[in-house]
Amino acid sequence: MRVCVAITGASGSLYALRLMQALIHAGVDVDVIVSKAAQLVFATETPLSLPGKPQAQAQVFRQQLQATEQQLRVFAREDWMAPWASGSGQPGPVVVCPCSTGTLSAIATGASNNLIERAADVALKERRQLILVPRETPYSEIHLQNMLNLTRMGAVILPASPGFYHQPDSINDLIDFVVARILNQLNISHQLMPAWGKDHSPEDPS
Repeated sequence: MRVCVAITGASGSLYALRLMQALIHAGVDVDVIVSKAAQLVFATETPLSLPGKPQAQAQVFRQQLQATEQQLRVFAREDWMAPWASGSGQPGPVVVCPCSTGTLSAIATGASNNLIERAADVALKERRQLILVPRETPYSEIHLQNMLNLTRMGAVILPASPGFYHQPDSINDLIDFVVARILNQLNISHQLMPAWGKDHSPEDPS
């Protein structure tokens, strides 16, 4: 299985890093596309400084995640020969994490101005999995309408809104909450969070 993780300029770089790590740990190969704004956000939110060229970005991610060349590849934003740019070449699901509201709008209107938008467009037209992880608050009517339209098109809108019923002890626990939800949508087994009710034993009615 190969999953495309598209990273845009919304806050939430750590979600993307943890998602890639969890996918690789699960034996899933990852193709990455990084927007120009995401490079700036990475430098703001993490110790990582992403270079401009995809080959150099791949080296940074592989070193950070201890991944091989097969496990993790990075494609340029305007690489129209990438497998994700065509329905005949796209090998799997697309996850935009985090998903900026600008990217959300572009996908909702079929703009396809770069490989991130095109990969999402191909996923929709081929009826393949498209998971969008917006990280914005509050939402405007425009944002909400775009989410509704995309949901009707078949995309899954999975906001980066962690819960607290698992009694998190750290920021990493909150990140894992959201990443676990993404993995659940992809039907990928994980140990990030226990399934709800898994250890629950109903009381004896007698």
